[in-house]
Amino acid sequence: MLPYPAATTREAKMEIIDRVTQRLLDLYGDDILAIGLYGSVAQGIDGPYSDIELRVITKDGVSLPGHEFIYHPFKIEIGVKQKHEAWRSASAVDDAWAIKAGAYVHLQALYDPQHLLDELRALPLQASDEAIRDVMREFMIWEAYETMGKIRNSKQAGNYSYLPLGAKDLAWQSAKLIGLANRAFYNTRARTFEESLQMPSRPAGYEELVELVMSGQLHDAELVYARCEQIWTGLNEWYEELGIEYRVKELPF
Repeated sequence: MLPYPAATTREAKMEIIDRVTQRLLDLYGDDILAIGLYGSVAQGIDGPYSDIELRVITKDGVSLPGHEFIYHPFKIEIGVKQKHEAWRSASAVDDAWAIKAGAYVHLQALYDPQHLLDELRALPLQASDEAIRDVMREFMIWEAYETMGKIRNSKQAGNYSYLPLGAKDLAWQSAKLIGLANRAFYNTRARTFEESLQMPSRPAGYEELVELVMSGQLHDAELVYARCEQIWTGLNEWYEELGIEYRVKELPF
């Protein structure tokens, strides 16, 4: 049985990337418009165990299979989208915008004879302020408000085992909101919390909760609950400052 992959050099990764790119072109030829590398490898900030992530853009009407597999010692992800699908995805604004946008913004061309990736890279940054505010309003209702309700219910019922998970969820949801509010995307999921702490617009109480989550010190239920209440107050004050109202005074129907 093969062990967990040993650390690999960047040169080894680039060699396999070239091999995979050429195999795709040999198989599908003119059906492929562009192939880009994204993720930490594309940014040059990868570690020895980082995945290899490729984005393949095909002609409209051409559907090719994507792949996710272990080619020892590499994990390789090949996402395939038709051109119109890729453009729609890169332009979309949702709650995960700050997490997903980098997968387009950081695309490094491996094959791009028509220079299509230049346009694709720019699309996430063209999101309108209105679209971002609408998503922030909806996400507060769909996720953060519900998570805080679960945290309060668990505290009242003495279900302290949920509080660490609730705190992690609330911290992650807040990080996504911070990315949206700052119109900034995270370079890698693994450093989302660290990068969020460098963004200028943040709710009060966020730093304290995130530091608790990052340290793994979530055994003190009273402290965890207090930090959640602190950021919940901060989130609502922050929304007021941003002029985003997610509560209604009359029924919407």
